[in-house]
Amino acid sequence: MSATVFSEILAGLYDNKVIPYLGPGVLFDAKNKLTGEAMPADSNSLILAMNNGRPMAPKLMYEFPRAAMNLELKRGRNFLGQFLNKLYGETEWTRSALHDWLNEWRPAYVIDINRDTQLQDSYADEEHTLIVGLARITASHFRFKIYHYDGSAYFEITQEQVDPRLTVLFKPMGTPKPEANFIASDADYVDYITELMGGFAIPDFLKEYRKGKQYLLIGLPLNRDSERMVMSDIIRDASEPKGWVLNKNPTDKEIRFCKKMGLEIVDAGVEELLAAVNSAELLSDVA
Repeated sequence: MSATVFSEILAGLYDNKVIPYLGPGVLFDAKNKLTGEAMPADSNSLILAMNNGRPMAPKLMYEFPRAAMNLELKRGRNFLGQFLNKLYGETEWTRSALHDWLNEWRPAYVIDINRDTQLQDSYADEEHTLIVGLARITASHFRFKIYHYDGSAYFEITQEQVDPRLTVLFKPMGTPKPEANFIASDADYVDYITELMGGFAIPDFLKEYRKGKQYLLIGLPLNRDSERMVMSDIIRDASEPKGWVLNKNPTDKEIRFCKKMGLEIVDAGVEELLAAVNSAELLSDVA
């Protein structure tokens, strides 16, 4: 990562003009506290964890939502919810370094497509607003729930009750708490993305707030349609250029997509970002 690009990104992040968008790569160093095993977060590791460590057929290993759909058809939708709740809501994990960094500077708006709770844990000592994605519900067209965290517990609220002064944590693919809701299978994604494109998966106040913002995509591969379609609609109304993607080895497909989207690929990963942050902080302390 060049010093100039890094300085621009960091300045934008700290001014809340650049929004962090977290993918599975931010959890690269999170470990099971009992076994020391890495937290399953990316598509491949999630499939293996869901299938008791056994690989599935190649066409199912292509993407987690596809594999999840296969097991949902065989074992029911509750199976997926129970698996993800046990994985992320009941298992204890070590903190990731990226989340420790976020915890230090507390951005005003964070998008996190992972289904774990580390982002929420970072804000456990202060009030915030939590938005959780939903799919395949019949009670409403809206595909989200909004919660207010008062410093000790979550309470569901309406859009009109949101305090605009509070940090917003957006978990489009779900979380175990305050209640387990997840988007996992192909059917979930189809429903969610359809309503996302129609404007029913993002609260109105967030549609206003996101106008003119830029984004830093951290630990997010863009070689699968599910993540790309979700991301494209969530960052709608961004400024031009829309932001940056940390990717050390982009595929031709990712390069073409990012060019079309107006996203600049930065030759760096999560570890390089954290190293650059630490270097900048050291220089600041010396100065």
